[in-house]
Amino acid sequence: MEGIIGRKLGMTQLFGANGAVTPVTVIAAGPCPVVQVREGGEGRPARVQLGFETAKKARAGKARAGHAAKAGIEAAPRVLREFAWADAGVELPKPGALITVATFAEGQQVKVTGTSKGRGFQGVVHRYHFGGGPASHGNTRFRKPGSVGPGTDPSRVIKGKRMPGHMGAARVTQIRLTVAKVDTERNLLFVRGAVPGPMRGIVTVRKEGA
Repeated sequence: MEGIIGRKLGMTQLFGANGAVTPVTVIAAGPCPVVQVREGGEGRPARVQLGFETAKKARAGKARAGHAAKAGIEAAPRVLREFAWADAGVELPKPGALITVATFAEGQQVKVTGTSKGRGFQGVVHRYHFGGGPASHGNTRFRKPGSVGPGTDPSRVIKGKRMPGHMGAARVTQIRLTVAKVDTERNLLFVRGAVPGPMRGIVTVRKEGA
């Protein structure tokens, strides 16, 4: 399987035999039931839809409950994500099968996608690391953006101009991360370094190249 859904638990450290310290992010990944399989064709790869956790019956809705029932899953999953099936030589999983962290191996490179922490409305110093204005006595533009464009030509603000606005709460993918440890008994992935999102945030872990 090319990927799995998980929940970010936080960061910790792993100690090697030589005493080396490795900072890692702990992800509770899977087990994820296969909810739907779509065959590929005409240059399109096959797609495998996975579920994660269990939704409350009152919040699942009839459509999602029926969708899960087709795969032989009793309770509707709380989270649904699709992954491309790049390996044409391996047989596609059947609906209802379970995907676990055993599909990953120590030392493997992965990419983790999550929703970054929301920072609200921020100015250019915090949002884009502007240097700000002079800090001299009497100055009133410490953290202002300055000029945003000449008035004669082009007489408008160019699209994409870095200005104050909403920061964070966006889809972020961190690439080239290394799996430091796989705990199949507790369904945990230890990924070296930091991954996007807050603690308890939903993330997807995919193998590099998937």
